[in-house]
Amino acid sequence: MKFYNTLTRKKQIFRPLNKSMVGFYSCGPTIYNHAHIGNLRAMIFYDLLKRTLLCGGFKVKHIMNITDVEDKTIRGAREMGISLESFTGAYDKSFKQNLKDLNILAPDHYPYATNYINEIIDLIKKLLEKGLAYQGKDESIYFDISKFKKYGKLSRLKSRTIKEGARVALDEYGKEQASDFVLWKAWKPEDGDVFWHSPWGKGRPGWHIECSAMALKNLGQSFDIHAGAVDLIFPHHENEIAQSEGATGKPFVKYWLHLEHLLINKQKMSKSFKNDFKLNDIIERGFNPLAFRYLCLTAHYRAKLNFTWESLKGAEESLNNLYDFVNDENSQGIDKKDVTKEVKKIAALKNEFKKALDDDLGTPRALAVAWKSVHLANKKEISKKAARDLLFDFDRVFGLGLADQIKSKKEDIPEQAKKLAVDREQARIEKNFAKADEIRRRLLNEFKLQIEDTPSGAKLKKITN
Repeated sequence: MKFYNTLTRKKQIFRPLNKSMVGFYSCGPTIYNHAHIGNLRAMIFYDLLKRTLLCGGFKVKHIMNITDVEDKTIRGAREMGISLESFTGAYDKSFKQNLKDLNILAPDHYPYATNYINEIIDLIKKLLEKGLAYQGKDESIYFDISKFKKYGKLSRLKSRTIKEGARVALDEYGKEQASDFVLWKAWKPEDGDVFWHSPWGKGRPGWHIECSAMALKNLGQSFDIHAGAVDLIFPHHENEIAQSEGATGKPFVKYWLHLEHLLINKQKMSKSFKNDFKLNDIIERGFNPLAFRYLCLTAHYRAKLNFTWESLKGAEESLNNLYDFVNDENSQGIDKKDVTKEVKKIAALKNEFKKALDDDLGTPRALAVAWKSVHLANKKEISKKAARDLLFDFDRVFGLGLADQIKSKKEDIPEQAKKLAVDREQARIEKNFAKADEIRRRLLNEFKLQIEDTPSGAKLKKITN
């Protein structure tokens, strides 16, 4: 099994520090808004990585942090005139529902930054004791990047870019602003009642120190994998390394994995472009949320993924074709004389699937192997049962809920839902597409039923996730 390690800029064989358990930390959300589908692509990537490790025979301890105190959460709570806990709680609940809808395995632990204030303060104390941090004139505590000689090793930051002696109090900034970054932010009136008492006065932690404290507490001084999006390489992950290695004197993370951006119609996702779609936007348009998961499988995690409604529709059609295949009760077999050949072909498909995933999570190639299984069954080179069993096995990584389709097929469709499907068909005949879309959404939201238009008429399918 090989992964592309951002730290070394090359693929490396995965050799965990401890054979009994893989330590895996992934950057979770800052809960100041509903997660957009770019955030959720990252969550699907983490899930695919975790499932691949589990299917590879590894035990995994997965930690995903939740950032509930940060510039944006404080500003949002203040603007709404509610407590920080009330503000972040709603978005936290929304995020967890998104994970459920996308069939994402829950991490072993969700550490919340506000529950780790003591650990954060202790970590800052260590950095001060080692001369790696200092208190500025604004009473905030800063990390002195000139004292950490390996600063910039992850992002390949050039030394001439570093502004020694300069300070930045923002949580997010670019390489051109590389300078001493904040560990503890002294309280300001605009922070309101969001503060904690510390040896340096009341204040709150900076974003970067939160992740270091949570990772070190839950996974130890050195662990195997840290994953996140490419925009976190600098400054967030660079600063995590400086803080953690500065405090412990030990290598922080062995393998750094980063995924590329999701684009919308080849544009960067942005509120100003009104294209920062949420999962509910997908659901409200009548799509199965797992169609988005399927779409994410079609692109390698280190490649940009261009999202369009047309591409999502194509993904859903492909997903439905897989569902139809596993639901087909025709258990067509093959001639007895071809059984030996079938066994060899099945073994070859399993090997090809494993090779695809072992090569830096090659999900597009792995998906192609799944479809190859279907085509071989349709050509009667392997039995449909063998192909279904292969798909169920592959789906331990894909997470598309294929086995659940067998269970859902046996469930009765309510009469009211059947009547709505008839009403929708009539609305389509009358070209009243607004009404047809409204019925589609109602079937999805009230009955968890997806409607698929086929040449032989509309079909209702139960969504199980």
